[in-house]
Amino acid sequence: MLKVKNLTKQYDKTIAVNNISFDVLGGEIAVLLGPNGAGKSTTIKCITGLLKYTGEIDINNLHNTSIEAKNIFAYVPETPALYDMLTVAEHMEFIAQAYKIDDFEEKTKELLERFDLADKRDKLGKELSKGMQQKVSICCALLIHPKVILFDEPMMGLDPKAIKELKSVFLELRNKGCGVLISTHIIDSIEDIWDKTLIMKDGKIVLAPSRQELQLSGESLEELFFKVTEG
Repeated sequence: MLKVKNLTKQYDKTIAVNNISFDVLGGEIAVLLGPNGAGKSTTIKCITGLLKYTGEIDINNLHNTSIEAKNIFAYVPETPALYDMLTVAEHMEFIAQAYKIDDFEEKTKELLERFDLADKRDKLGKELSKGMQQKVSICCALLIHPKVILFDEPMMGLDPKAIKELKSVFLELRNKGCGVLISTHIIDSIEDIWDKTLIMKDGKIVLAPSRQELQLSGESLEELFFKVTEG
């Protein structure tokens, strides 16, 4: 479970994230939505430990910056950050060694085949297209069997087949009890898979309906988003 409590991040006199609280339960897919400047990116950087902040962020009751928390937390950034001179296979092996994963070869083979990277395993990071780099980043994150995983615009640059496969992955992670948080601008890409949405505006979470609550309202997620952020 991911738990964020009273999270605030201020840059000089600008409050980018203003005392927000939310949680993502195990076996739940939550979606973080908001217009540009809403505070999503800052929230993500705080969760991943890239920024200092005030408040509390816990991953399975462990402080988010602790080694124990990082061992069960995976992050897929919006822009893949691969090593130019490592091959696809070497990226997977590097992650396996960093997380002390034994017998990773079979899981690596399965993931690379699933995302059509099996024939690219000996390609260097710098030789890959952005879409392929994104798929490698996803495979590296899935290799550690995370308890909580954060995706930032995960479908950018992916082909339709990879998008379909990634949606299946989201559902599989949920079924395995993983807490999944997806930040995206492409609302229709997650329309059929989310359980809870977190809509941000001006550094605050202004609404956090469940799927059931939205269905009762008769509105679509897109309609609700624009009503809340532009209304």
